[in-house]
Amino acid sequence: MPSKMKAMKDLLICAGKFTYSILDALLSFIVPRPKKNVAGEIVLITGSGSGIGRLLALRFAHLGAILVLWDINPEGNQETCELAKKAGASGVYTYTCNCSEKQDIYRVADQVKKEVGDVTILINNAGVVTGKPFLEIPDECVEKSFDVNIKAHIWTYKAFLPAMIANNHGHLVCIASSAGLLGISKLSDYCASKFAAFGFAESLFIELFAQGHTGIKTTIVCPFFIKTGMFEGCTTANPLLLPILEPDYVVNKIMNAILEEQVYLFLPRFIYFVLFLKSFLPAKTGLIICEYMKILDVMNCFKGRVKKD
Repeated sequence: MPSKMKAMKDLLICAGKFTYSILDALLSFIVPRPKKNVAGEIVLITGSGSGIGRLLALRFAHLGAILVLWDINPEGNQETCELAKKAGASGVYTYTCNCSEKQDIYRVADQVKKEVGDVTILINNAGVVTGKPFLEIPDECVEKSFDVNIKAHIWTYKAFLPAMIANNHGHLVCIASSAGLLGISKLSDYCASKFAAFGFAESLFIELFAQGHTGIKTTIVCPFFIKTGMFEGCTTANPLLLPILEPDYVVNKIMNAILEEQVYLFLPRFIYFVLFLKSFLPAKTGLIICEYMKILDVMNCFKGRVKKD
C-alpha cells in the first residue's frame, strides 16, 4: 500500500510540474521573459572573424560584455575587435585559434583563463562546409568537418565547463544547423557533424539538469542557410516557408534566445512544422514533399565562401 501511495504522489507531482511548464511556456508567448544582464560577463565566441560570429560579438559589445574572440583568421578577428571596441565592449581579447586542432584549443583556452578569467558564456559558432556528393568528399574534408563542427565543441566544454560548474553560473550556446535535424543531399559530412553537435549540446543540457547545476543555461540554435557567404550559391524554391536567412535577423533571434535563456531556437519557424511531420509521416511521403518543395536541389549550385586572394 505505501508503494502505491508513493506512486500516486509522484504521479500527481509530475502532473503538477507538467501543467506548470506548459502554462509557463504559453505565457512566454504572450508576455516576453525578462532579459538577463550580460554586462561584465566573459563571452567567448569561436569563428568571430566574420559572419554570425562578428555580429554576435557586436551585439554583446553593445551590452557591455567582455569579449574573447577566437578565429583562425587573425586579420578578420582584429577587424571584429576594433568594431567591438567602438560598440562599447568592456574589454576585447583576440586569439588566433585553429578549432580543428584539439591541442590548439586547449593551449588557447589556458591562455584565456590566465589572461582574462573564467568564461561565463561560451558560443561555439565556428563551422565549415564541403558541399559535395558523399563519394566526392576527400577524407581530410570529412575529418575537418567533424573536427570543427563537433569536436571543437567537446574540447571547449572540457576547457571551460569545470569553472561554470564550480560557480553554478554560465551559458553554453551551440550554433548548430537545421541540417543537424534533417538530412540534406550533398551535405552528408556537414549533416553528420551538426546532428552530433545538436545531440551533444542536448545531452549536456540534460546531464547538467540531472546533476543539479541549474545556474548553467543552454541554447541550441538550428538555422536554415544564412547569407554569410558560407552557403553561397544555395537556393530555395519556397522563400516564404524556407527563406535564405538574413544575418541580422538570425543574430537578433539568437541574442533574444540567449538573453531569455531559451533552450531551442529553430529558424525559420517552418522548421518546427517540418520536424512535426517527420515524426509520423512515412519516409516516402517525406520524400514526395521534399521533391515538391525542391529541397533536394538546394545544394545544386553551391559555391561556398569565396576565398580572398
